[in-house]
Amino acid sequence: MNTQNLSEDISVKMSEAATPAMAVGNRGATTRIVGVVALAYAVSVFVQNALFGVTGAPSYGDPLGVVLTYHAENRGALAVTSGLEAVNMVLLLLFVTALHGLVQRRGGAGADWSRLAVAAGATLSALFALTIATHIAVVLAADGLSEPTPAFELMWQLHAATFALSLPALGATFLGAALATHASGLTRPWQRLLGVAGGSLLILAGPGNLAIADGSPLVLVGALGLATWLVWFVATGLRLIRG
Repeated sequence: MNTQNLSEDISVKMSEAATPAMAVGNRGATTRIVGVVALAYAVSVFVQNALFGVTGAPSYGDPLGVVLTYHAENRGALAVTSGLEAVNMVLLLLFVTALHGLVQRRGGAGADWSRLAVAAGATLSALFALTIATHIAVVLAADGLSEPTPAFELMWQLHAATFALSLPALGATFLGAALATHASGLTRPWQRLLGVAGGSLLILAGPGNLAIADGSPLVLVGALGLATWLVWFVATGLRLIRG
């Protein structure tokens, strides 16, 4: 009887000792998964923007004839960029949601910032979905047109407007994610500074959305913020994978 009780006590103690180790192991695996998602998102966005650059995508200030010619001649490449946007949307939502859970499991420091990242990330995904949907409409409309029509011009303007409005949402997502990861001890101080600087650039570009949609060079401020966002994603993804 005493031997049985002793065996049960040992089993209970071993189970209690193993539980924290399992929790740490699960948390480590989750951290690495979030890191992989971050890297995948950064690569997807980079490839998407590289395709726009290689094919010579027009700016919002270019004549409509140039816009029409570009979309009519690059339908294949634009089909790839549209497909990548669907991938980006899923990866971004996975990242901000998993990050919020990770922050909470690490004690909750930075949870308010991770909530901001989730809310802003959902808003950003919706705006990017509208941006790419209008871009798809532009590509489809360009097929068979010999010259721009009022409907074509309106769709292009709507595409430009939704892109411009997405910049402050991107900035808020960036700011929330960078501050949340730093507060929970997941990233280095320089990554927080990168997030604050890049996120602020994107948010500051937001009020100039009308000018950006009309082809203003102010879009370069948003482009710099986007580049900073990708650098942060790569650095953060690598750090999370390394644990």
